[in-house]
Amino acid sequence: MASAKDLLVKPIASADARAFIRKHHYSGKVATNSQLHLGVFWDGKLEGVMQFGPSLDKSKIIGLVEGTGWNEFLELNRMAFSEALPKNSESRAISVAMKLIKKHAPHVKWVISFADGTQCGDGTIYRASGFVLTGIKKSLDLCRLPSGEVVHSVTLKSSPNAPRPELRGKTFAQVTGGGTSFKKYVEASGGEVLAGFQLRYIYFVDPKYRSRLNCQELPFSAILDAGASMYKGKKR
Repeated sequence: MASAKDLLVKPIASADARAFIRKHHYSGKVATNSQLHLGVFWDGKLEGVMQFGPSLDKSKIIGLVEGTGWNEFLELNRMAFSEALPKNSESRAISVAMKLIKKHAPHVKWVISFADGTQCGDGTIYRASGFVLTGIKKSLDLCRLPSGEVVHSVTLKSSPNAPRPELRGKTFAQVTGGGTSFKKYVEASGGEVLAGFQLRYIYFVDPKYRSRLNCQELPFSAILDAGASMYKGKKR
């Protein structure tokens, strides 16, 4: 009988990981800052990918857990699985990934990830995998362009001088007068803001670091209370 315990999780080439993410992730986009690419194999075929790397702005994240060194945390930047995998494969794959990180990168004490409660889901997989919920916030950081493409404000602010096709070759810095106004970008691109939620989760590779958490650990019931419950792009 098919079992998630029969999955094989191992490092793969970045090119293979990115090709899979583009095909299977709901956004169709890769995280260019990912450095560790783990493939999930089922019956000898690549059926899942997890990409880990530094957060785009580590200075804003590092303080969430007191006493964390600059290289002691990672972000699970992207994760995608095919429909061919058996039940509970996602949580099994994450469990194996964390064990691999603990064994081969013992300096990493915790892993952060974010659930997109605007387009995708509220983090069901994270909760099933032992992550701690540490934040729920309303999100106005996503813009749907007339082409249908969705752009996050962080992407724009991390590369403000990159020419943008939706701005007819102008840059984010140019349309905002050198500022960081997402509203001005939305107006200039002819897009619309997508309202929703972003949920923040942390997995403690080293359990001792859980006591160092500098923010509130939220009960999972807080998701429903906040009206942030979502599964596969549908509000619950």
